[in-house]
Amino acid sequence: MKLMPSRSGKCWVTMAIGALVSVSALAGCGNRNDGSDAATGDAGGTGSVAVKNVDGVGMALVDSAGKTLYFADQEADGSIHCTAACLDFWFPAGAEGAAGGAVAGLSTVHRPDNGQDQLTFQGKPLYTFKLDTGPGQHEGNNLEDTFGGTKFTWRAATTSATEPGQPTTSDPQPTDGGYGY
Repeated sequence: MKLMPSRSGKCWVTMAIGALVSVSALAGCGNRNDGSDAATGDAGGTGSVAVKNVDGVGMALVDSAGKTLYFADQEADGSIHCTAACLDFWFPAGAEGAAGGAVAGLSTVHRPDNGQDQLTFQGKPLYTFKLDTGPGQHEGNNLEDTFGGTKFTWRAATTSATEPGQPTTSDPQPTDGGYGY
């Protein structure tokens, strides 16, 4: 189908774009329970951080929605290089994730481009990835892309920690087969 330029066609396109913007703005006002930040489009950028076994990656940091958290090798020193168009694909993890101290090594960094605080792990700024649409996905792991002349290599933020409630080598193991006899 080819759109023909006409006065009524331009009005329809303008109204459609206006309606889409309005719906997006209203979605940002709602209270969502899925751990995502609707105002920024950041799926799971706020809330608590946990350690989960991500199939194919290992023990990785995830946001409150279960989405894998990533860092860029080029930001390993704590500097922020993912700005502008980069932020259309990589969503900064909200600093609220550092609250509670559930995962050692979490802190925050102040973003110079927008003034917001961003979650870091061992000093590396953390992000979620646009193509990870659900828990346990890791489409951004070892991905390379370029924004603003900077080539980025993205890595899932992995750790040697275990999931809460999972035994570690120092946890006592039941000797009665776990049946309580």
